[in-house]
Amino acid sequence: MNVIDLHCDALLKIWERKGAISFRDSEELDTNLQRLKKGEVKIQFFAIFIPPEIKAEDQFQAALDQVDYFFTEVLEKNPEMKQIKDWSSINSLKPNEIGAILTLEGVDCIGNDVQKLRILYQLGVRSVGLTWNYANLAADGVGEARGAGLTAFGKEIIALNNRYKLFTDVSHLAEKGFWELMELADYPIASHSNAKAICPHPRNLTDQQALALFQKNGLIHVVYHPLFTSSTGQATITDLLRHIEHFCSLGGIKQIGLGSDFDGIDEYIVRLENASTHQNLINELLKYYSEDDVKGFAGRNLLEHLPV
Repeated sequence: MNVIDLHCDALLKIWERKGAISFRDSEELDTNLQRLKKGEVKIQFFAIFIPPEIKAEDQFQAALDQVDYFFTEVLEKNPEMKQIKDWSSINSLKPNEIGAILTLEGVDCIGNDVQKLRILYQLGVRSVGLTWNYANLAADGVGEARGAGLTAFGKEIIALNNRYKLFTDVSHLAEKGFWELMELADYPIASHSNAKAICPHPRNLTDQQALALFQKNGLIHVVYHPLFTSSTGQATITDLLRHIEHFCSLGGIKQIGLGSDFDGIDEYIVRLENASTHQNLINELLKYYSEDDVKGFAGRNLLEHLPV
């Protein structure tokens, strides 16, 4: 069954290794072409993420370098990989092709310059999360003790996302900012978050947050990180299913998807260790849900809620 994965950090790893690892088959990458094919991934979202230790004045260049690796290492060397720059072109993917979509995880790299954000839009970014775990000029992340909301700059970014028909990603955003974002964003999404009711981690969403997303036609993509899946820090696919079932119980059965976080994690759910293993989750889901519902979780729910 074809899968759409809303979040991976393969570009970060390739950038950290200065392009010395092959996207086609490197064992160092959870998300490489061979593994995407085996996992039946039809569309993979690739995050641009700049580590916070990079100096502010160097961050935008680092973002451009990651985009360059996306073009040279992911696309040019692998003709099966096709960039999706507008939502309608998803429908033109051939059976042997895999769609690749750029996202931005935290707007730290643009400083206070929306022109830099527009440049990233033009290069193909189609989803923007305001923060990673810490504060920046747009908002506070979940790891910021202050827990403040959006700045005027953050609100300006959301308006631009709306104008260009991009998703605005709430994963990593502090709760106060989440509620302010929900008043403003036309296309809210959680690209890689689980249910706080099942695993009380700060990165997860409360029932109230999940309900707000569902009521605004937003989606939640469950994340494969054991720390966000089980309070013990060790997790099985059954543990991840509990999060999906919980979101379904809140009315979100048509608004749930998958956001692995592969290459951004160094601990794994058992039998979900890299992109080749997505079908292990699909097969477990098929034991409890109809094939139609599982196709929704695997990717169709996203396709039915694209920004238009």
